[in-house]
Amino acid sequence: MARVLTIILNYRTPAMTLEAAEAALREMEGIAGELVIVDNDSGDGSFEALQEGVKARGWDVRVLQSGHNGGFGAGMNFGMRAGLRDGAAPDYYYILNSDAFPDAGAIRVLFDYLEAHSGVGFAGSYIHGPEQDAHVTAFRFPGILSEFEGAIRFGPVTRMLADHVVPLSVPEVSGPVDWLAGASVMMRAPVLDEIGLFDEAFFLYFEETDLCRRAALAGWPTHYVVESRVTHIGSVSTGMKAWDRVPEYWLDSRWYYFVKNHGLGYAVLATLAHVAGGSLYRLRALVQRRGLVDPPRFLRHLIAHDLKSLFTAPGRRGATAGTNVKGGNPALKEGKS
Repeated sequence: MARVLTIILNYRTPAMTLEAAEAALREMEGIAGELVIVDNDSGDGSFEALQEGVKARGWDVRVLQSGHNGGFGAGMNFGMRAGLRDGAAPDYYYILNSDAFPDAGAIRVLFDYLEAHSGVGFAGSYIHGPEQDAHVTAFRFPGILSEFEGAIRFGPVTRMLADHVVPLSVPEVSGPVDWLAGASVMMRAPVLDEIGLFDEAFFLYFEETDLCRRAALAGWPTHYVVESRVTHIGSVSTGMKAWDRVPEYWLDSRWYYFVKNHGLGYAVLATLAHVAGGSLYRLRALVQRRGLVDPPRFLRHLIAHDLKSLFTAPGRRGATAGTNVKGGNPALKEGKS
């Protein structure tokens, strides 16, 4: 029987993580496998709170301490490398955000979908907010034209470049997309054995984009599954909704994604396209006396960051895209009920 390892990554949100775990455990009933919670070196007592919470609830759940906050991908990799309790590798990995709560049947639907579609690598859920508002979580791979379109924010250009718009309209039927946000995604373990885990050079953002692209290049498409529904609060750990400045790790990830997947020259052209589009957007906003959607001085920060990156040796954090699931981590710190 196929087994699923569900992984929830915590960073300073232990109460919400326990709520997500409770929802996941409910929806895993009847599916062979386990759930593991990874605390990503929160340093605020989260690890102990999670241990106590799991014990108090009587769950058969492992709570692991990563020992280092290497970002979303690194934390998820830590959980995947832990494997099942008996030391075996699962058939599927299911990654769930700590602020995401599977609705009735959500995990079973993804499991059944991958079991029925042997050529699909990853399957992700329809994500909605607490008020049932649909979240945009399906996307095209970014490129030079998409950078221009996204920055200029001008209807005629968007219509002209419709095939390059990164965010997709929320799909109405299940099927292939380029990539999915990682709030609720089930992944076929042999695919990760083949292409490697998340590239840990991405601290946060673009890691799912890169992973799905590697899978697609290896012949394993990603599918959006509308029948699997998950409630998502969103941006609780990252604070993205309250950003007044795009953080360096987002700029790092964007630049690294383009350099890694398309080369340095392409990354430069992508930034030039964004700057051109962003400049035209700002000119139009000035003429129309409208406020900007971007955080203050975003374009200036992007230019400064990418100029610096252009003359900085790559691999400042060390890419680990080729690392395999197998091999485990002997330094695992574990607490379990």
